Amino acid sequence: MDTIFALATARGKAGVAVIRISGPQAKAGAGALCGTLPAPRQAGLRKLRLAGEELDEAVVLVFEEGASFTGEEVVELHIHGAVATVSAVLRALGGLDGLRLAEPGEFTRRALENGRLDLAQVEGLADLIEAETEAQRKQALRVLSGAVGSKVDAWRTDLVRAAALIEATIDFADEDVPVDVSPEVLELIGRVSGGIAAELRGISAGERVREGFEVAIVGRPNAGKSTLLNALAGREAAITSEIAGTTRDVIEVRMDLAGLAVTLLDTAGLRETEDVVESIGIERAISRAKAADLRVFLLDGDEVPLIAPEPGDIVAQGKADLAPRDGLCVSGKTGAGIDTLIAQVTARLEGLAAGASVMSHERHRISLMRAQRAMESARNEVLAGSERAELAAEDLRTAARALESLVGRVDVEHLLDEIFASFCIGK
Repeated sequence: MDTIFALATARGKAGVAVIRISGPQAKAGAGALCGTLPAPRQAGLRKLRLAGEELDEAVVLVFEEGASFTGEEVVELHIHGAVATVSAVLRALGGLDGLRLAEPGEFTRRALENGRLDLAQVEGLADLIEAETEAQRKQALRVLSGAVGSKVDAWRTDLVRAAALIEATIDFADEDVPVDVSPEVLELIGRVSGGIAAELRGISAGERVREGFEVAIVGRPNAGKSTLLNALAGREAAITSEIAGTTRDVIEVRMDLAGLAVTLLDTAGLRETEDVVESIGIERAISRAKAADLRVFLLDGDEVPLIAPEPGDIVAQGKADLAPRDGLCVSGKTGAGIDTLIAQVTARLEGLAAGASVMSHERHRISLMRAQRAMESARNEVLAGSERAELAAEDLRTAARALESLVGRVDVEHLLDEIFASFCIGK
């Protein structure tokens, strides 16, 4: 396997930059620049030189094969983060025989291939790199720590046990088997099926935590929606005007509410209109509002036409500075009621996120549903009698393979290029 190298920290000027080298020639390549290497896992200060020219002074770390992130021999060079310094060291490494610049995600791909991470952990690492909020960080860390693999291993153990019991009846079909294994097999299938069902119920919430919730502000034209959005965002994100129908398209503002990633949507005012452009904006507003996780209905004394609140939606009276009313009243101009509105939105979203599964990708949902269908088929075959035992055993093996695909043990080769393409070169 080639020896690869890349900048593992962000590009641009910084105090320190880390260059990672991984592969069978990692020590030789690093040694060509810094001479002697420190003992594994012990930091050493070394001068980096090429053809007698000093490049920089670096802290050098060595990781032995089997004890590194990739599972290979790894050397890290912690150098000064000047752009010119980083470029000089990368050029020097690129000129050494047997070393080449890493491709996007190649370090992590080697960690997968060498058994240091499973596929779900790779996805967790990608999510952690992209995490913007505390909830996303915590969820990604759970996946990276191996939570998905632990669940899969437990389920697979039960399915293997169930299949073994069934296959024992097949092997001794011509003999008297003293114990009916079907009750234990059905219990094992039920236990795994129940666990998978719980995960399936929480996948949508887990996906929303990972990708972010959407909250749509809806109301009549000139109800104060854009002013409210600006107040929530803390900046002039939307144009405000006394002229009704100013907002024609959906305006999005990304926020962090109590650790949850939230996108606020300012939509076109809802009303009957003959204006072609405004009617397009209204159609988009209705579509995005219906698809949102939560809607905030901003009233101006009258009900909002064309769309009705759903259970859990928030209804507030707008322009509280002009005409205070009963219930929740808010004003984007004065800030009145904003804290209360934010608290209610946060409470609703935290309720949606409370049941989030550790699994949060569509790939996970598909694998779980395949396993669930196979186990339901296995259950029916067991109930049909011993003459269907071979079919039941095959269904259980199908379910196990579907679960193994979650962590990348089978049937995922076609996914790898797509997954690793999202990684930066140094990861």
